[in-house]
Amino acid sequence: MFLLNGLTLSTSIARQPSLKSAHHLSDGQVGLLGLLFAGAAIVAMQFVGPLVARVGSRPVLRVSLVVMPLLLALVGLAGGFGALAAANTALGAVHGTTDAAMNAHAVAVEKRAGRRILSGCHAAWSISAVVASLVTAGLSRAGVTLTAHFVGAAAVLAAAGLVLGRLLLPAAADRGSGAGAPARRDAGRWSAAFVALGLTGTALMVCEGAALGWGPIFLHDARGVPVGLAATAVTAYAGGQTAVRVVGDRLATRYGAPRVFRAGGLVAVAGLGAAVSAAGAVPAVAGFAVMGAGMSVLLPLAFSAVGRTGGVSAATAVSRFTTFTYAGVLLGPAAVGWAAELGGLTRTLAALLPVLLAVTLLTRLPDPRPVPEDAPADTGAAVAAGRR
Repeated sequence: MFLLNGLTLSTSIARQPSLKSAHHLSDGQVGLLGLLFAGAAIVAMQFVGPLVARVGSRPVLRVSLVVMPLLLALVGLAGGFGALAAANTALGAVHGTTDAAMNAHAVAVEKRAGRRILSGCHAAWSISAVVASLVTAGLSRAGVTLTAHFVGAAAVLAAAGLVLGRLLLPAAADRGSGAGAPARRDAGRWSAAFVALGLTGTALMVCEGAALGWGPIFLHDARGVPVGLAATAVTAYAGGQTAVRVVGDRLATRYGAPRVFRAGGLVAVAGLGAAVSAAGAVPAVAGFAVMGAGMSVLLPLAFSAVGRTGGVSAATAVSRFTTFTYAGVLLGPAAVGWAAELGGLTRTLAALLPVLLAVTLLTRLPDPRPVPEDAPADTGAAVAAGRR
């Protein structure tokens, strides 16, 4: 699910230059398309929790994993800005629905299987960005048009979605109280623990957006690194992030979520500090790689924790948390830009160090070792006793 969702979105993003050229879009129009996409995603997320609680995430995902690629094809077939904006907005809404529902489904799988999987799921998403960028580069070099690329990708991704949908957990896994939802009297409440985790998600995405969106600009403008070499900051960050996410679940299972979260945060702080303070290009790029490695486990662990917080059903909590992370994605790059106008980009990135450090030290994650739902009743007590 994460791979297919990531491939669809990353294909759309990687082709943005072609889209702008094909439709003769201004920078403002491109920005408006991005705003419509993100706004539609955030609005859709508000309805995912109640929808999943009513019907389960399986039927939602079986529809969205097919509809989302078809909307990608419509973006490629759009004939004017109005049609393009409509298709792009619809794509954003379905992407937001898929994003929230797939994380809710992953939480249900963790509970059913009794082991962590979310870091591996997010690793698949990271891998999808690399795959989509490489495929896009190859097809662009071969002269494949935007429309042909989007229609062809949509056919493959929709077919894969049809096949994958049959393998998901039954709808009862996270429908109603089946996913471990709390008592009805708690439904809809925003607990302090949940809000704290939500703000953690926002802060993490602000820092990640700063690294991915402004890292290359920082290297080029503040350190005089050539454009081609400066762009490797993104590759380094994504590479470090993906490599550690592959083993993140095993680390959290062995050492516990709180320890791994704290260690990952401290590594990320060290990497960002090295990237900002390094005088040479190679040490700075290496710093972004270290930052990506540290950041890799933070968001998956937060998603897993959100699915276990009290106050709302897991699906509702995950969809709300996704709204917090999207807020960070939207606000982060813009906030960094505004702050850089006032105090310079180097100081702005350096100011994120105490923010990331505070998130690392102050975030409190629950550490329930996952227990399979069909395990004997005394298994949870045995696990707790073993931890003590």
